[in-house]
Amino acid sequence: MLRFLLRRSLGACLILVLISAFTFFMFFAIPQDPAMLACGKNCTPDALAIIHTNLGLDKPTIVQYWIFLSGIFTGRDFSVGHCAAPCFGVSFNNGQMVWDTIVDRFPLTLSLTIGGLIVFLTVGLGTGLIAARYRGTWLDKVVSSFSLVLSSFQIYFLGPIVLGIFVYSTGWLDKPKYNDFSDGVGPWFMGLLIPWVVMSVIFTANYTRMARSTMIEQLQEEHVRAAKAKGMSGRYVFMRYAWRGSLIPIVTILGMDIAALLGGGMVTEITFGLPGIGRLAIDSVNNKDLPMTMGVMLVSAAFIIVLNLVVDALYAVIDPRVRLS
Repeated sequence: MLRFLLRRSLGACLILVLISAFTFFMFFAIPQDPAMLACGKNCTPDALAIIHTNLGLDKPTIVQYWIFLSGIFTGRDFSVGHCAAPCFGVSFNNGQMVWDTIVDRFPLTLSLTIGGLIVFLTVGLGTGLIAARYRGTWLDKVVSSFSLVLSSFQIYFLGPIVLGIFVYSTGWLDKPKYNDFSDGVGPWFMGLLIPWVVMSVIFTANYTRMARSTMIEQLQEEHVRAAKAKGMSGRYVFMRYAWRGSLIPIVTILGMDIAALLGGGMVTEITFGLPGIGRLAIDSVNNKDLPMTMGVMLVSAAFIIVLNLVVDALYAVIDPRVRLS
């Protein structure tokens, strides 16, 4: 296990370096000068030259990339102050430290992820297991039909409908906004309730179908049928053998979904006007803000890589037949 984790960690570091290099050099293919964004409308040649020097844009591209990469581990000095490690640079638009901006936006994205995760896992896996347990009955048909219909919805379609009904028409709920958890559980919960519900509708349908199909497949396995033939109760066999075997594909997709949500639920945040990591990524790309774009991309890529590593390690825990070499 240790050798596996070490080997995968080294590979993850290499992938992050490649992602940063690709993003960095692709940015310089854009014809617009990044310094013009920071200079403003009434920009003079002298002011533009000063900005080039302060941002390091007067150096060769490969040198700029090396300075950026080393700054992540050692920090950098800018005209606006010192940027401590991990330093992803200073935003071209507002002059703020990229890492500080990401840290400020992350609690909202984390709250969206945790709340949505609890709801769609509980409801999705629960209904999927019930449908598999009573396969072929009216209950299975109802659950399967509803999950099929709900899985066709999209957040950008369902979100405005829910807002229109529960916020603007009836006024039963307030418009979604982020309240810090330290300010109270109630305001934090109510501010994100609608995004959680809308996210959960989409994800719940997918996990219901996945849990049902994988569980039915596991119930046909020889070791499950052998356990039943030995006289074990159906409930014990269902939870002890079939449920555990069905977790691998579910954990695989779950790891990717969590990484995607932590890296920024762009559609969710834009639909409900929430300033999280996803909204930050979209704004930085639109503004051609290289440091912010690279910072968000590297953080998002790190979540994906780390959670993939965790998922691979969990395979051996879930299924004893899996061995990591």
